[in-house]
Amino acid sequence: MKENRERISESNHGNSQAAVSSSAWITLAIISSLALVTMYGETMVLPAIPDFIKDFGISYDASSWILSSYLISGAVMTPIAGKLSDVYGKKRVLLVVMMIYSAGMLAGGFSNTFSFMLSARIAQGVGISMFPIAFGIVRDVFPAEKLAVAQGIFTSTFFGGAVVGLLAGAKIILDHGWHYTFFSVFPIAIGLALVMAKFIRVKKTDEQENNIQSTRIDVKGAAALSVTIILFLMGLSYLQDLHSGNLISLVFFAASALSVVIFVLLEKRITHPLIDLKLLANKVLLPSNIILMTVGISTFMVYQTIPILVRSPQPLGFGGDPVTIANVQLPFMIVSLVVSAASGFFVSRVGNFRLTALGTIICTIGFFSILAFHSTELMISLTLAIISVGLSFSFVGGFNIILVSSPQKVEGISLGMTVLLVLVGQSLGPSLAGMYQQMHQSTIYGMSGSFPAAQSYDEIFLTASLISVLSVILVAVLKKSKQTKEHPTSSLTQNDN
Repeated sequence: MKENRERISESNHGNSQAAVSSSAWITLAIISSLALVTMYGETMVLPAIPDFIKDFGISYDASSWILSSYLISGAVMTPIAGKLSDVYGKKRVLLVVMMIYSAGMLAGGFSNTFSFMLSARIAQGVGISMFPIAFGIVRDVFPAEKLAVAQGIFTSTFFGGAVVGLLAGAKIILDHGWHYTFFSVFPIAIGLALVMAKFIRVKKTDEQENNIQSTRIDVKGAAALSVTIILFLMGLSYLQDLHSGNLISLVFFAASALSVVIFVLLEKRITHPLIDLKLLANKVLLPSNIILMTVGISTFMVYQTIPILVRSPQPLGFGGDPVTIANVQLPFMIVSLVVSAASGFFVSRVGNFRLTALGTIICTIGFFSILAFHSTELMISLTLAIISVGLSFSFVGGFNIILVSSPQKVEGISLGMTVLLVLVGQSLGPSLAGMYQQMHQSTIYGMSGSFPAAQSYDEIFLTASLISVLSVILVAVLKKSKQTKEHPTSSLTQNDN
């Protein structure tokens, strides 16, 4: 009788485990669809950048805010949404964020002024904060031994969505106009939110109940960080006016520096800061975060530049259409999809540090290649494919270094801080590119208006290359810090040996 009861108990336990496993895979499918849809919604914007410039009558440096406003919003909201999810539950906060994102998409479709579009992009940027929460849900429902597989699937859908976004977005823009790209996302996002509400199950923990009383949101820090970034980007926007004696850019830079000081003072006084300055000062974490930031700056300089170069009329550009932009950038997205899906294999073979070092070197080679060879669409596609390999290696290796080097009790805080800093870095890239495009312009006989000159592209790609060189130097600094540290993280050492 006892043996029978034990067998029944074991059978019920096995069935329970199977049910949990089935639920976990369903959750992963829904969360991965979320990543796919949101990345589709983001990359579809890239081919439309020249249309925004024309339709809104804005300058090239102002057009950079189409990307930068989205990234700044995401940078500020990611840690805030993460803390709110600890208090009120991941599923609830994820649904609220999804609704804000969906509203931003709908507003984007109705945008008829530049200011309206920026407001819509800020709402869409809130959607970036979905990703850490979504991965947290995946981590909650999957056992440790299957988490790596789930992470690989979830990550690969980002680039899958980017591929779909480029192809479908370009076709929609060509046939119906850019407004319909936003409209195409809205019903899918709403439908996905309803599916999430019905099928995702996340248990509320005792720790979450305690967080309702203990967690405080760093609203002042978020405001100070936003002001700091915006003032700095405004300084970049007016930098080209210095040669004419206009010093307004210096005023913005000085105000940004003052805002940094205020931000640091606020972060030192609060118990739960957006950026833990003591944690950031770690000799391994600091260079690792800067490496990821520099790679992000260079990459988003190119993101802003390629659509304008491809669609500018000949001889200043290629005279292409939105589909041409998609075809040029498609190898970048496909290679990134393949490499990210195989990231676990690469990490196990070469280790986190070597993978990061290899990634920064490949990125640098890619950026110098696009500097030397950007006279044809094929050359740009090939160089973008090289950059995508380096970018994937750098991000996978860099994030893993931060993951294994962070004290376990603050692992989530450290990764959230890294995401914030990466987004801040990425927001700088479009502004730098827009600044060069505005500084160097030419006209074409028989056509109205002016377009970025060849010098602007040379300076954009050169700057991206030099910034990428900085990431290689930082890898050397990271290696030295890793070797001289008195008590190196054991897991990091094991991964790299």
